[in-house]
Amino acid sequence: MNQRPLWGSVVLYLLAALVVIASVYPFIYTVATSLKSGTALFSSNLIPDAPTFRNYVQLFEGRQPFGRQLANSVLVATVTVVISMLMAITAAYALGRIQFKGKGALLLAILAVSMFPQVAVLSGMFELMQALGLYNRSIGLVVPYTLFTLPFTVWILTTFMRGLPKELEEAAIMDGCGPLRIIFEVFMPLLAPALVSTGLLAFIGAWNEFLFALTFVSDDTQRTVPVGISLITGATAYEVPWGSIMAASVIVTVPLVVLVLIFQKKIVSGLTAGAIKG
Repeated sequence: MNQRPLWGSVVLYLLAALVVIASVYPFIYTVATSLKSGTALFSSNLIPDAPTFRNYVQLFEGRQPFGRQLANSVLVATVTVVISMLMAITAAYALGRIQFKGKGALLLAILAVSMFPQVAVLSGMFELMQALGLYNRSIGLVVPYTLFTLPFTVWILTTFMRGLPKELEEAAIMDGCGPLRIIFEVFMPLLAPALVSTGLLAFIGAWNEFLFALTFVSDDTQRTVPVGISLITGATAYEVPWGSIMAASVIVTVPLVVLVLIFQKKIVSGLTAGAIKG
C-alpha cells in the first residue's frame, strides 16, 4: 500500500489548518469583542485586557425585549422542525416505499418548489398570512418556515427511506403492522441518524431566517432574534453598541454549536452511512 509522501501530508495539514482558522476565527473574534467595552471594542487584541459581561447584561436590560425574542426563535424553530419532520417522514415513506404513477414527477415538483427564492413568493405569502390572521404573530412564522423546509426534508428522507431493507417492511406486514406503525416503530429507529441530521439542518434554517421574520412581524415582542439583532442601535448613528451586537451574536450562535457537538456522531452517520445500520 502506497504511503502519502511527507510533503503531501504537510500540505494537507496546512490546508486543513487554514480552513479551521478561517472558519473559527470570526466566532473567536466575536466572543472576544463581546467581552470588551469602551474604546477596547476597537482593539484588535483577541484577549481582552479587562473582560466584562456588561454587554450581555445590557442586552437583556435594553429597550428591546431580547429575552422574549430569543424565546420566540426557540419556539418557532422547534415547532417548525417537529411539524416538518412529522410530515416529511410520512411523505418519504409514500415516495420511497410505495409505487404509484407520477411519483417521479411529484419528486421533481417538490425539488422545484425548494428552488424558488423567498423574495419571489413574498407578496403571495404576505396575503396568506393576513388571510389566516397570523400577521404580526411570531407563531405564524411556522407556516412559511414549514413550507420552505418541507421540500428539503422530504427529498432527503426519501433518499434514506429507499435504502432501508425491504425484508423489514415485509416482516412487519406479516405481523399485522399498518403503515403508521411501520413508519414509527420499525423505520424511525433505523432513520435516527438521518432524522437528527435533517432536523438539525431544518432547525438552523428556521433559527437563522431573516426575510420572512422581518416582513411578517412588526411588533418587537413578537420578533425573532435575527431581526432583533439587526435592530440593535444606539442613540445616534455614531453610537452603535457593537459590544451588545457581538454579545447577541454569541448567544444566538452558541445553541447551534452545542447541538452540533451533542449530535455530531449521528450527523456524520446520517450524512455518510445512509442510516441503515440503526
